[in-house]
This record gives sequence, C-alpha cells and structure tokens, in this order.
Amino acid sequence: MIALFAAALFVAGGTARACDTALLLAVDVSNSVDEAEYRLQIDGMADALLDPEIVLALTEGRVTLSVMQWSGVERQVMSLPWRQMLTKADVIRFSQDARALERAFVLSDTAPAEAIRFALRQFDEVEDCARHIIDVSGDGTPNSGSDTRGASQEAERAGVTINGIAIESMGVAISGFYRRALVTRDGFVITARGHRDYPRAIRIKILREVSRVVG
Repeated sequence: MIALFAAALFVAGGTARACDTALLLAVDVSNSVDEAEYRLQIDGMADALLDPEIVLALTEGRVTLSVMQWSGVERQVMSLPWRQMLTKADVIRFSQDARALERAFVLSDTAPAEAIRFALRQFDEVEDCARHIIDVSGDGTPNSGSDTRGASQEAERAGVTINGIAIESMGVAISGFYRRALVTRDGFVITARGHRDYPRAIRIKILREVSRVVG
C-alpha cells in the first residue's frame, strides 16, 4: 500500500497546497503505432487510472491531469485539458473520457523533442502545482525534429520532470535512448515488453509519479 502524502498536501508553515502534481500524459501516435497498439495504450491508461491505489493517490494529492497525443514535428495536440482530481468521480470521468479519445494523427513521423517543447508550454496553466511532470510513452527513436537531449535540458531548467515508458519489441534500444536523451536527471524509465505490456507499465509508472512516501 502507498503511504499518505504529507509532503504533497502541505508547504512550509503547514498551509494546504491546492495541487501537488500536474501530470501530463503524452501518448505516441506516430506511424509505428498501429490501430490495435493505439487502443492498447489508450485502454491501458484508462484502466490504470481506475486502480484503487492510483485513485487514492490522485485524490489525496489533488493531482491535476491532462492527456496529449504527439507524433511528428507539427503533430501535437492536447486531447484532454487539465483537470484536478478531487474525488473518485473526477477520476472515473477522466478515465472514461480518456478511453473515448479518437486518434489524433496517422502516418506521421516521430519527433519527441517537439513533443516535449509543446508539453512544456502547457504548464503555464497549472503554475500552482508543486510538481510538473511529463509522462512520455513511445515505441521508437526520433526520425524527425530537433535534438531530444536539448529539449530535455530545457525541461530541467524549467523545473519540469520527464519520465518515460519505452515500448520495446525486442532488446533495449528505446529504453536506452530514453535514459540517455529523453528523461530528465530526476526522471525514470519503465520498459514495456510490447504494447500488450503497456497497461502493467503505465500502472507502475503513474503510481510512482503521484505517490509521496513519508518516512
């Protein structure tokens, strides 16, 4: 079981904070993701949000969630704008809306640097949250766009954490790229062994992102 989130709920002096974490879920919909794999990602995300431990963590921390889809250089969109998770009903509605999302792009390249920069601009709307996190999922390395490491460094300078789910068909090439060039120094990578393993991976990842352990 996860612990309570004292660090998430209070700032110096014991004043309650309106929001612990702003978590942006960035889903890869580039050409390497077919329709079945897209559904595995979307349904896996929706299912993970309904996990009882995650529901508790989201509501106790007043976590604010959003979902974006990304692929090529000019292919990013906010599919679900920011919403704060105050109650279980809020989480259920967000999960339902996530499950109903239609795919935003098809037949497009993979440009994670541009996805990161687009995501960074979205945090202007949630400045009251203590932590800002971009949760990037993907099954490939870049084939268009600018330098991913440079975009990751921009996130670090802005105080934004980037974590990743690397969806591998074989080997660890994508996981290695994510660790070297995509996640920030305070971030982490979870490896999914194929899209069918994505639901397990995203559950672990979201729980780690929104939970606060009190010693």
